[in-house]
Amino acid sequence: MVNNKPSEKHKQQFPSARGIRRACSKELYRTVKRLKVWISPEQIKAAEELYVKKVMLNLPFIVEHGSNRKALSDWFDEQVGPDIAPLWNVELETLNHAFRDAFGG
Repeated sequence: MVNNKPSEKHKQQFPSARGIRRACSKELYRTVKRLKVWISPEQIKAAEELYVKKVMLNLPFIVEHGSNRKALSDWFDEQVGPDIAPLWNVELETLNHAFRDAFGG
């Protein structure tokens, strides 16, 4: 009998809060670089706090789709991008394209 469930050893573990904050910070930093506009440190900090909060609230989905960058980029486009775009005074479509380019989705 073949068991198609992944073993406990290979299951994705939930990341620590520090790991989440660092990953979100890196992803937004790479996104800002691709936007090629100046964004103040205060705006970046506010966006990081918002992004980390959204990631924490949707952690089961993010861990489940951890290896699917396209699904995670789609999630960013729907859940996070609309909140960060006005904060950074950029177009939503431009922000989503820059995030996808930086994130690899």
